Amino acid sequence: MGWERTLDRYGALVEERVKDYFNKVIKDARGYHPFIAKVYSGLEEFVLRKGKRLASCSTLLAYEGYTGKVDDRILDVCVGIEIFRHSILVHDDLVDEDNLRRGGMTLHKTLKDERDDRFGEGTAIFVGNIAYTLAFRAIMNSGFPEEKVASSLLLLSRGFQEVNESQILDLLFEYKAVTANEWRIMASRRAASLFTATILIGSMLGGAPESDLRLLEDAAKNMGYSFDIQDDIIDTFANEEQYGRHPCGDIIRGKKPLHVVLTLNSEDQEKAGNLKNHLGRKRLHCDDVDLIRKAIKTGEGLEAAKKELKEHAEKAKALISQTSIHFKVKEFFNSLIACIEESLDWYK
Repeated sequence: MGWERTLDRYGALVEERVKDYFNKVIKDARGYHPFIAKVYSGLEEFVLRKGKRLASCSTLLAYEGYTGKVDDRILDVCVGIEIFRHSILVHDDLVDEDNLRRGGMTLHKTLKDERDDRFGEGTAIFVGNIAYTLAFRAIMNSGFPEEKVASSLLLLSRGFQEVNESQILDLLFEYKAVTANEWRIMASRRAASLFTATILIGSMLGGAPESDLRLLEDAAKNMGYSFDIQDDIIDTFANEEQYGRHPCGDIIRGKKPLHVVLTLNSEDQEKAGNLKNHLGRKRLHCDDVDLIRKAIKTGEGLEAAKKELKEHAEKAKALISQTSIHFKVKEFFNSLIACIEESLDWYK
């Protein structure tokens, strides 16, 4: 797919810049304590694990879409975006008690090997906080005019606040009944916030007109909703070979993604009850997974969630088409959104 090749190409540029940045950070740390240098090496490995680099590449592409170029300044900003994204993931893995992230141990599990659980978890909290400051420093030192740097950091800090608010709500929802509107409020501050910050930073630094920034802000929010709904559906319906994780991981934790919320609130109380009985169970057998999936499909939660995703996806594409960003960048984002839509055809 064209958008995947684009991410591979631009992601490689970001990764090389991230390596250069960490080389300096680690070299400085060696000057005062070898263990801190080792911690930063672990963080570098965590950040550079194989992934799509969607957040930082969105910033890079948005910038190029208005300037027609990729320069050192925007690559330094993308370093900040990439580390920022991973500062969130460090804490997310810790709260969700995950063991794996992209084929490797989560950071708190890696650090646990140094001493014990308390050491690993406590150190991971601090490392996540440090990653946030490293991200800010990369953007502050990027060389853009001060007012543009300040605007970028304001967008990023707002996104960080909103993502953390979404994490609080996501955790709260494990302990209470949830309406579809509550889920939408939570999602508006999750991937929607991340897409908004990353796309707007690249566009603003690239000199996008105010009218485009307003359109892109709405487009990014709709992209975020689509991405969240898709990711949650994949967690329930993809097999381990496709996804690299055990299916129904969110449901095992008692989480309530949109398709689960819609099923629990459906008129078919038998299907809702079958699903509710499995929420938060620490172990699921194959028969349990099949029962959960059947309840969500026949209780219409899946189809309703897919419909909502498509509505957001179509809004995002329509909004992007109205901007003056370069047509190749429009093509990239529209292809990505179309892929999100088409992936739902796997789950019927």
